[in-house]
Amino acid sequence: MPGLQRLDARPPTRVFLVDDHPLVREWLANLIKQQPDLTVCGEADGVDEALVRIPGAKADVAVVDLSLGGRSGLDLIRELAQRHPSTSVLVLSMHEEELYAERALRAGARGYVMKREVTGNVIAGIRRVAQGEIFISGRLSTLLAEKLIAGAPRAQESPVSRLSDRELEVFELLGRGLATRQIADSLHVSAKTVQSFCARIKEKLGLASSTELLRAAIHWLEERGAE
Repeated sequence: MPGLQRLDARPPTRVFLVDDHPLVREWLANLIKQQPDLTVCGEADGVDEALVRIPGAKADVAVVDLSLGGRSGLDLIRELAQRHPSTSVLVLSMHEEELYAERALRAGARGYVMKREVTGNVIAGIRRVAQGEIFISGRLSTLLAEKLIAGAPRAQESPVSRLSDRELEVFELLGRGLATRQIADSLHVSAKTVQSFCARIKEKLGLASSTELLRAAIHWLEERGAE
């Protein structure tokens, strides 16, 4: 009828892609372009570039990987939550949700999807977080509920889960072969600070030397498959 606005006339949700793999961004962009209610408004391959581009792109949703080659995606999530809260974040990552999803949600993300999941989950996740809702898997919902009820870490949890967010970043970068100075530059901290993180990691994991720490980091990363 004349004068009545069509329900589907609302502007599409603007989605910004943050991933350091061009092929992943291309796959996501092609996937999103097939959806009439979604549109890609920009891309970035790292934290600093994303923080510059997202405000101008007026993104409703940022799809963010956690491993970005430099600063962690967790840093980006925290800064977006503080500086651009109108942009909801959906994490799309290779990292196991049991270890990383809760950290991402605490940092300010609204959802978490594993890259190995079906493409429909990615689109559903974007739509859900755009509406201000939380999007996580049923398995993760159960794990979080069990943790809340128990009030303490489960016995079968990996010791790595006891690491803080920053300690986990350092542990991962060690596993990727980065030296202390390289890790310091990547995280924008001093070499002395990285050494302090390493000391705390060794204590929490029960490791006696830097050699054991490096070996443990490499083994842990190999078990999960480095991106």
